Amino acid sequence: MSSKSYAFCPDAGDNRVWLWLFVALAANLICGCSGLPTRPAEYDSVPTVNLHGTVLEAELGSAVAEHFGLTGVHPIEHGLDAFATRMALVKAAERTLDVQYYIWHPDETGRFLANELIQAANRGVRVRLLLDDIGTSADDENLLALDNHTNIEVRLFNPVTGRKFRGLSTLFDFGRVNRRMHNKSLTVDAQVTLVGGRNIGNEYFGFGPGVEFADFDVVAIGSIVKSAADAFELFWNSPSSMPMALVNKTKISAEETAQKRATLAAQCEELKNLPYAEAARNSRLITDLRERDLKWFWGRAQLVYDLPDKVTTSPGERVTHLMPQLRPVVDRTERELLIISPYFVPGSEGVKFFKSLRQRGVRVVIITNSLEANDVAIVHAGYRRYRRALLRAGVELYEFKAAAAMGDKTAEKKSSRGSRVGSSSASLHAKTFVFDQRNIFVGSLNLDPRSTSLNTEIGAVIDLPELAKHVAERIEQHGLQNCYRLELVRGTGANTNSTWINWVSEENGTTKRYKKEPNASFGRRFLVGFMSWLPIESQL
Repeated sequence: MSSKSYAFCPDAGDNRVWLWLFVALAANLICGCSGLPTRPAEYDSVPTVNLHGTVLEAELGSAVAEHFGLTGVHPIEHGLDAFATRMALVKAAERTLDVQYYIWHPDETGRFLANELIQAANRGVRVRLLLDDIGTSADDENLLALDNHTNIEVRLFNPVTGRKFRGLSTLFDFGRVNRRMHNKSLTVDAQVTLVGGRNIGNEYFGFGPGVEFADFDVVAIGSIVKSAADAFELFWNSPSSMPMALVNKTKISAEETAQKRATLAAQCEELKNLPYAEAARNSRLITDLRERDLKWFWGRAQLVYDLPDKVTTSPGERVTHLMPQLRPVVDRTERELLIISPYFVPGSEGVKFFKSLRQRGVRVVIITNSLEANDVAIVHAGYRRYRRALLRAGVELYEFKAAAAMGDKTAEKKSSRGSRVGSSSASLHAKTFVFDQRNIFVGSLNLDPRSTSLNTEIGAVIDLPELAKHVAERIEQHGLQNCYRLELVRGTGANTNSTWINWVSEENGTTKRYKKEPNASFGRRFLVGFMSWLPIESQL
């Protein structure tokens, strides 16, 4: 126990101190909270894979050669297309699949994709799956069964060492396990990569009832793919990435493994008949892929990411951080900065930064979640402190509605489970910035202390006016309609020094103003107000 830990213990004169010391000692003995073990050298040797001669190389090679040094990107806006694209990419793999995610839910879409990884491995594809241990919280037996495949290796990033008592292990090793890998990427045969904000789970792909996350990805070919492959290798070989077989040494028999795979395959076979699965197979994007008619936006792109060492160094050690890599494109911004960040806690320094942009004439538009749409209320508690200061600085502030229109408008929406291609309840999850309608960032980075200082993130900065303008116009024409516009109101008479916020909404052709957080209960507003006083901003 560090000297700081004693601050949580009773005074030395209190006999209860012995109970605290006993609990701490027991937890350390039970959980093995002494940091990660050293990974044996045999896990660091990777067999060479011949990446040439694939179908993807044949189909994409001429376009890549024609645009040498550039990156071709295609935006993925709708959840259905996002799921269909991932399925198509995994099905197309012939040599390698490098898959890195913060969350992978064991729900319908998660099972679909896990089964496709197994099918790819059965074809001889080398599958490497790197998951964040806390974010995923997957069942160890299922991961071990997956890892048992000759062509699949599973690694967990910065895992909890005590698998039987995960809660205690997390508590008594909090300083380490509080640092997470928030990256999301999928790279196939070193030919195609996919980066963005989506994890793997029903809510990210608009499957079934419940909340659907409004999100954004790009699938990319060309020069950026090499950078994505290099970034994956860096994380895969990081000392923080532990092989599943070392994290949990439980042996899953061949019979158990076969049974789990057979059960998964049977479940997926049943799911194939759902209207959602049929819609995914016949989505417009997949049709364009089949007919080689997918439109690629070509331009210069840079992959930016935190180094995996970020989780083992001080949060203030910026040499490992992504944010400084974004600073040059921000400094070049002269007219307009559009920011979509579902979890937004700028801090006092962030407010000063946005104020400085406004002072040099840059329009700043920020879209984040409203209280009704935010799935992490405690983050909203951190954000609400800075709304008035941002509005006073001239920042245009919008909050996403839970009742936002979602999904592919051309597809029929049905109410039965598993048939929807969009949900009636929505939450913003995209992390996208547009600079002067010329450069665009798409990735996993939220503008909050956790993303900037604690967790690792990844994204693409693309210098491509055609795509940036397309995204900016989509935000202006459609995105803002799904938001409340925040308006700072100043009192009159004796109250001229008082200010408050109105939430302005266009509803059924009329303008409506709310004086309190719209569609949020008193209890939820009270809870967020209380949490806003807690000294926890650095963890948000």
